[in-house]
Amino acid sequence: MRHGKAGFKLGRVTPHRWALFRNLLVALFRHERIMTTEAKAKAIRGLADHMVTLAKREDLHARRQVLAMVPDTMVVKKLFDTIAARFSERHGGYTRIMKAGLRPGDRAQMVVLELVDPPEAPKEKGKKDARVEKAPKEGKKTGKSEESAGAAKGRRKKAAAAAG
Repeated sequence: MRHGKAGFKLGRVTPHRWALFRNLLVALFRHERIMTTEAKAKAIRGLADHMVTLAKREDLHARRQVLAMVPDTMVVKKLFDTIAARFSERHGGYTRIMKAGLRPGDRAQMVVLELVDPPEAPKEKGKKDARVEKAPKEGKKTGKSEESAGAAKGRRKKAAAAAG
C-alpha cells in the first residue's frame, strides 16, 4: 500500500529540500526558463503555479506568502508586476516541462521547465523589419567602402612592389 508516500523527497532532508525548492523557484521566475532534472521539475511545478496564482491576487497577504517561499524581493516584484499580468486571463497551467535529453555524467533525464507564455516576441520582429528598411541606405555606404577597399588594394600593391 502507498499510505504516506505522497510528495517528492529527492533524497534530501526536509530543510535541504525546501532550500532547493526556493532556489529553483527564484531561478525560474528570474530567467523564466531553467534546465533541471525531471524529478526536480515535477516537484516544483505545483509550487510555481501556486506562486503565480498568489501573485494574481495582488494584495499584501499574497505578497508576504510569496516572499516566504521566494526570498528575493526583485524576483517577487517581477512576479507580481509582469508575470502575473501576463497570466491574468489563464486559469492554471502556468509552467511547461519539455524533455531535453540525458545528462552526460549520470544519464539523468534533463528537462526544460519554463513559463508557458513567453514575453512579447512580435515587438522584436518589428525592430528587425525596421533594420531591413534601413538596408538601402547602407547600400550607398557600400559604394564608399568599395572605394576604400580599392584604395587598400592599391596600398598593398605599392607595399608589395617596394618590398619585392
